[in-house]
Amino acid sequence: TTFLQSGTPAAPARTTLDFGLVPSGVYDTVAYYEPGAIGILFNMMHAFLYVVQPNPFPEDLVIRVAKDKFGAIQSEYQKVSALTLCRVQVIYYELGFVVCAALGLLFTVLLPLVGLLFCLCRCCDNCGGEMHQRQRKNADCLRGLLTTLLLTTTFIITAGVLCAYAANQNLSSQLKSMRRLVKSNLKDLHTFANQTPAQIDYLISKYDTVKQHVLHDLENVGVILGGRIHEELGKDVQPALNGVLSMTGTMRDTKDALENVSLSLETLQEGTVKLQANLSLVRGSLSNALNDPVCTHPQSFEICHNIRSTLPKLEIAANYSSLTDVTNQLDKVNEVLKTDLGQIVEKVRFSDVFVLLDDVGSNVTTFTKLFPVHSTLTNFTKMISHTHSQIEDIYPQVDQMDFYRWICCITLCCMVVLILTFNFLGLLCGILGFDRHATPTTRGCVSNTGGNLLMAGVGFSFLFSWVLMGMITALFLVGGNLEKLVCEPFQTRQLFKVLDTPNLVNTAWKNFIPGYLYNDPELDLTAYSLYSNCKDNRGIYSALHLDKVFNISAFFNTSVYSKDVSRKFEGMKVDLRGIILLESEGKQNLISFTETGINEIDFAAYLEEVNKGVTRIDLVDFASRLDAQADQLSKGTLQTSLKGHANTIRQIHIQQVIPLEKSMSTLNQSIRLLERTSSDLPVRVRDVLAAVDAAQYLISHNATFVINQETEKYKQTIIGYFKQYIDWIRTSLALEVATCKPLSNIVDTAEILGCSFLLDSMNTFWFGLGCSTLFLLPSIILSVKLAKFYRRMDTEDVYDE
Repeated sequence: TTFLQSGTPAAPARTTLDFGLVPSGVYDTVAYYEPGAIGILFNMMHAFLYVVQPNPFPEDLVIRVAKDKFGAIQSEYQKVSALTLCRVQVIYYELGFVVCAALGLLFTVLLPLVGLLFCLCRCCDNCGGEMHQRQRKNADCLRGLLTTLLLTTTFIITAGVLCAYAANQNLSSQLKSMRRLVKSNLKDLHTFANQTPAQIDYLISKYDTVKQHVLHDLENVGVILGGRIHEELGKDVQPALNGVLSMTGTMRDTKDALENVSLSLETLQEGTVKLQANLSLVRGSLSNALNDPVCTHPQSFEICHNIRSTLPKLEIAANYSSLTDVTNQLDKVNEVLKTDLGQIVEKVRFSDVFVLLDDVGSNVTTFTKLFPVHSTLTNFTKMISHTHSQIEDIYPQVDQMDFYRWICCITLCCMVVLILTFNFLGLLCGILGFDRHATPTTRGCVSNTGGNLLMAGVGFSFLFSWVLMGMITALFLVGGNLEKLVCEPFQTRQLFKVLDTPNLVNTAWKNFIPGYLYNDPELDLTAYSLYSNCKDNRGIYSALHLDKVFNISAFFNTSVYSKDVSRKFEGMKVDLRGIILLESEGKQNLISFTETGINEIDFAAYLEEVNKGVTRIDLVDFASRLDAQADQLSKGTLQTSLKGHANTIRQIHIQQVIPLEKSMSTLNQSIRLLERTSSDLPVRVRDVLAAVDAAQYLISHNATFVINQETEKYKQTIIGYFKQYIDWIRTSLALEVATCKPLSNIVDTAEILGCSFLLDSMNTFWFGLGCSTLFLLPSIILSVKLAKFYRRMDTEDVYDE
């Protein structure tokens, strides 16, 4: 491959490679949940939990408990001290839950006892059991107030039941969304497993791009490397070479000019001789014609005399036979031009670098074999399919369990609904059947029925409320603590801080994930960094720091390849000292050119003869005047003879004078060119030889630095292709290959299923049902008092007139 050519422009090497886009899979899972209208109830429940438990997440407490659980705290004293401190912190943190739970238990235990005592008391005609009502003036006002309060309480209980029912139905309806999310996540895992091998194969295939670019640059090393060296050296060498080429052109121009002078001179010498002869014949013939007797007449004498006086001017003006011939100078120039100026061309081959390409390619193949992508992902796909089938198998059990749960929750709601039914029917019958004019003992059947229904509601309230409160308390303790200790910390990412606590699992482990995976607990791989990287859809290679197992840097080390390429280039010797810009023979030719005798030509003599013109008189003008003078003569032989001579002179001008004028013009231009060339020829040749000597010194003594510099740049270009490929592989593995978004989606889906679907619905259920249960207490009191105004009494107050 030729790498240095004086006339070849430098072609820039291609330094930026385009590897295209890594094929990426499309993940369907959208791990986001918007509850819709029921979100208002969820927010109310969260606000209630915040009132109950306003304390921040007990990060230190959870860490201490976890360390104790995993055995990170070793000494017995430390365990006792930690246990005591934990109890204090737990009580402080759980104070709100403890108070609420204590009130719930108190309600559960006392309400049945109070109901039993109330029943016994009424059986003894006490506690309102006596069927007698005293007459009071404000009875109507009191009855209206009690009715309003009981109706308000009943509506509140109804709202709580509706809230619990909505939460119960929402949990069942979300099972369909749960299946969709689970299916979508498993599909994404399949996509992840199926797409990753294709992505790895794509990375491997793009090595051909690197190889083709390297081969292109090596095959065109003459244009690239030689062009660069030529460009750098050309800044000083090229002007000298241009000077030599310019002198070569001057030589050729001089040769052409001398040839033109020689040819034109020969043509003019021969032409003027012929022209002189013809003009002499015409002049003699005219002189003989003027001897005609007509010229003796007075009218014609003057005309003939004038014509005869101009005859001496019919002759040539210049004498070219006296000019010196330039044949000697032309022969010397032709002798100089026999020598051609040239330069040495060095050739270098790069077969060693071609072998290096195959070595790198084999390393790529070795890396893919050591990186068990296909086998690992095949097993992973089988595991996903097996897991999917197992999940599908438990769906019927989930549906059955949800049905039982739904029945239990509906039963609890129906207990309250039954009480509400008695309350609403009692109020309806009591209000519609009440007769203001009737006495307590004469009240109607409808009014009495209303009172009895209210008392039935009281009875069922005593029967059911303690059961409801017991269930609500249990759900409150479990669901409330899960919300505060799991769901909220996950949303605020505090849960990850706990998981990423140094020495949490083992006192010798800073981070437990790399400790389990790679037995390297000091590696900066935390649960939060893993989740965040996958959330940002980065590659699993960088997210899990798989370089600890499959380190691509060990296979693709640019410094190693840089050394290999450098060694290959060390054998490439580019020696320009043998390059001679101008041989001694060429220099001698330039000197000989100055000695060709061009400056000895008598340019003044040539220009003097050229400036004289071809003839002393313009033949065309002479012929025209001759015609005019002939017309003044009387018709006859003389007139005809004169006109004939005028035509002859015109023919001589056309056939001989005009070609001679063209030759004179060529001779004039060539002589002037030779005069300009000869005026500064020695100085120009001296300057060119000095520039060539200076450029020759540069090549012989200073070119090594330029060559090494440009060779290093060329070498770095070759190495740069490998570096770009390796950097692209690293970037692709970190950002585009095997993106682990499905893993973070699984975590987010678990949070949606556990917290948004299950826990929020169950917490809202106990929140609504608990509100209804609490308002059963005022409902009992108000119903007992209001029933007195609707039921028919056995006795009444009697007043004497």
